[in-house]
Amino acid sequence: MDQLDPPSEIEPSRNPDFESAVQRLHELTVSMRWLLAVGLWLTIGLPSLWDLREMFALLQQYFTWAALRLGLAYRWPASVGLALCIGVTLSTLIWQSRNILFGLPSIERQRLEKQVLKIHQQGKSHPLWKWIYPRR
Repeated sequence: MDQLDPPSEIEPSRNPDFESAVQRLHELTVSMRWLLAVGLWLTIGLPSLWDLREMFALLQQYFTWAALRLGLAYRWPASVGLALCIGVTLSTLIWQSRNILFGLPSIERQRLEKQVLKIHQQGKSHPLWKWIYPRR
């Protein structure tokens, strides 16, 4: 196995394999966050929307903020489920947008580098090995 340099000594030009492994781990993290959001919408969001369908029909005819508030309060489990789905989706969208616009924060980059080193040290027995090192 190749030895990887510790994160404090990493330079992109020195070890491109390590940089590509960190990038793949970040892409995997992004994919898993979106998969979680989609899974929540399919398992919790759709039943919550279905439970709130009568309230939506009433609000289409006579929209008032009081009707919205009472409708959500009356069906609070569906409201909490819908809020959870919206919250996870928005947090993932904002997190990914921040990373695209401003790049990875140094703390998150260091966390990814440490995780790649742990995966590399454990070797092929690590569950993420085949995702981070697909050609080995």
